[in-house]
Formats: sequence, structure tokens, C-alpha cells
Amino acid sequence: MLADVIEELEAAYPPARAESWDAVGLVCGDPAQEVRRVLFAVDPVAAVAEEAVEWGADLIVTHHPLYLRGTTSVAATTPKGRLLHKLIKNDIALYTAHTNADVANPGVSDALARAVGLTGELVPLRPFTDDPLRGLGRIGDLPSEMTLGEFAERAVAGLPQTAHGIRVAGDLSRRVARVAVSGGAGDSLLGTARAAGVDVFLTADLRHHPASEFVEQDGPALIDAAHWATEWPWLDSAASILGSSGVTVETRVSATVTDAWTRGY
Repeated sequence: MLADVIEELEAAYPPARAESWDAVGLVCGDPAQEVRRVLFAVDPVAAVAEEAVEWGADLIVTHHPLYLRGTTSVAATTPKGRLLHKLIKNDIALYTAHTNADVANPGVSDALARAVGLTGELVPLRPFTDDPLRGLGRIGDLPSEMTLGEFAERAVAGLPQTAHGIRVAGDLSRRVARVAVSGGAGDSLLGTARAAGVDVFLTADLRHHPASEFVEQDGPALIDAAHWATEWPWLDSAASILGSSGVTVETRVSATVTDAWTRGY
């Protein structure tokens, strides 16, 4: 049942750990409905809903919420309304694990760290005071010291391809070994990365002025990847939770690129 799947997901990604502004949990669906196929995706958008219908999914688990602000209508006159109508008509439930998955152990940043080649023990970049094993971001080590340019190439190889690609701030010949990562927008962690003494910080959605000031102050080198790409590796990790649980379902990780940017010039 859907309720059993939710129980497994919430054991790994406790809703109580979500930010107060976040909207996580069951968006649509009956907890008593049967679930045989679960599709994991970053974004709850039309292309993902269409993939779910074609595959015969009973549940979509996304990282990003459908609604972060209140609404008074789910009429099919808006993209979000049309999405809900399609899901309900096809008996497909929608569940979201967002900031509670960001801070989980393992969570979004653990998957990102492994995708770009970090090895050994990973520790939170900004741990919770009451639980040092959970928190935002991760710090880890490369298997051996390398140049920033070599690590950038490793990141490109480990992340899904997007129009954005990656951007690097720093001397490409700089030697790096200790790396911090944070899936999704990481502006708020720039100071934390500097204080941690890492050689490079990989995240997404970095803005010009904060990044410029950061590298001018002899902070770590920066790698800015596409938001969607830094969170996509988590999908396989989340799907594996159901695979190792007592819930019998078939899982699939969506390869649909839902990054907002479709082409670079």
C-alpha cells in the first residue's frame, strides 16, 4: 500500500527535519491504494507525469515540491493544476521529500559527493547541533590530490549532462584534495565552506557578486553546476531504500532532464 511506501520513505527522510517553509509529504493519493511501480524524479512537471503514465507508475516521488505557497484552486487552467488532474485521473500518487532529504544521512549531498568521486567517510558541511551525522552539505576527500581542472573534468563525467554544464572559479592548476559539496542552491553555505578549510566547494545556483567576493578573499575554488544535475544522483539512493525494504515495488529513476535551461550558446 501507499502508506507502507510512505512509512519507509519517512523513516529515511523524517518530515520533521524539513525547513519550516517547505512542503513535503503526500501531495495527492490515497494511503490505502496499492502501489506496484514507483517513479523517482527531481521535478513534478508535465514531462515526468507523462513518463509515469506511459510506464504505468502508481506513485511519483519527487525532490522538489509541487506547491511551496498556498493555493485556492487546482483547476486545470494552470500547469500545476493540469498536472494534478492528470495524476488523479490516472490513479498516480505524488510524494515529495525536499529539505528533509537534503539533510538526511545518507541524503542528497551524499549522493552528489559520490557522483563526483569523493571517497571515504563523508561528514556534514553544516551539521545539526543535536545530530552531527545529519545536516546540510557534505565534506569528503578525493582518492588522491589533483588539479582543480582535473576535478572539474571528474565532476562533468559524474553528473548528468545539461545545457548549463559547470562553471569553475579559481586557478585550474590549483591542487585540491578536500572537497565540500551541497546539492541545489549553495549560496548560503559559502562562508561555512571557507571556515571548513576545504580546497573546493561544488554546488549550484551561485550568483556573480557572492562568488566574485568569495574567490577574491582567497576562499576555496568554486564549481557551479546545474541545480537539477546536483540533485539527480539522489534519486537512485532514494529508490534503493525501497529496494532494500520489506515493501515489494518496482522502482525507476527518471532520466528525463527537467533542468529549467534547455540550451546554452
